[in-house]
Amino acid sequence: MVHSQAISAPPIATFSIVAYDPQRQEWGVAVQSKFPAVGAVVSWARAGAGAVATQAYANLTYGPRGLDLMASGLSAADAIRTLTEADDGRSHRQVGMVDAQGRAAAFTGAECTAWAGHIVGEGFACQGNILIPGTVEAMATRFEHVRTGEGELADWLVAALEAGQSAGGDSRGRQSAAVLVVRAGGGYGGNNDRYLDLRVDDHPEPITELQRLLKIHHLYFGPVDPEDALPLAEVAAELQALLSRVGLYNGAITGVFDAATRTALRTLIGRENLEERWDGAGDRIDRVALAYLRERFAAPAS
Repeated sequence: MVHSQAISAPPIATFSIVAYDPQRQEWGVAVQSKFPAVGAVVSWARAGAGAVATQAYANLTYGPRGLDLMASGLSAADAIRTLTEADDGRSHRQVGMVDAQGRAAAFTGAECTAWAGHIVGEGFACQGNILIPGTVEAMATRFEHVRTGEGELADWLVAALEAGQSAGGDSRGRQSAAVLVVRAGGGYGGNNDRYLDLRVDDHPEPITELQRLLKIHHLYFGPVDPEDALPLAEVAAELQALLSRVGLYNGAITGVFDAATRTALRTLIGRENLEERWDGAGDRIDRVALAYLRERFAAPAS
């Protein structure tokens, strides 16, 4: 049973999207609002269960309870129906959900502040309140387009936010944004599902800042293609010179990737948080990691 929640706090006027990627088996939420730290309130997701965005006069129990209901086998639509029918404050609530199978649904209470509404598509739902009209439609259109191209779910979700903001967004302005994506075993260390959880809690351009953080995440934790790695023997002299500049290697520049060079490189990789891209073993190095080191520790211009 979901108990009614007093309608006293200010509404979380926002626009959000929940979505599912069947290829990578990922569920995610992205949100932007003129409200501080919106990601801590709106966004909920669990691998194998689904994703939830709860907003307007948000009932936060919709997050964990909605995930529990979908994990038990209920569709997103049935989970929303169960939650809202038991909530005396439902006319002030707004929620979007996507379940384990990618079935999406949304609910906008009759007393949510205009403009308020939602769009449900295949594998996603966009919703918002106190918006400039056209925001939700722009989000849905952009998401449907970008998910057929390059990138991954997090990229597509943030692209949808950007489209929503470009179409008008929150009529009160902007303050915070967040993106959350889960995948079984996708979190750091592989023993959790929190693949990506990025939040901009207070910023004049929160979506732009979120895009910057997303690029950083891709650098540190993005997929590594073993087929696109460079033989360390080919770049040994360059690496020795680079490692000398940062004070981690004091040997000769021989062009031979020996044990001393490997130890120095492993130290630098760990210091720069790139260990997910190169584990210190093998005779090849990830091109993305190498490109980062080249830019970060370039030789001074003569």
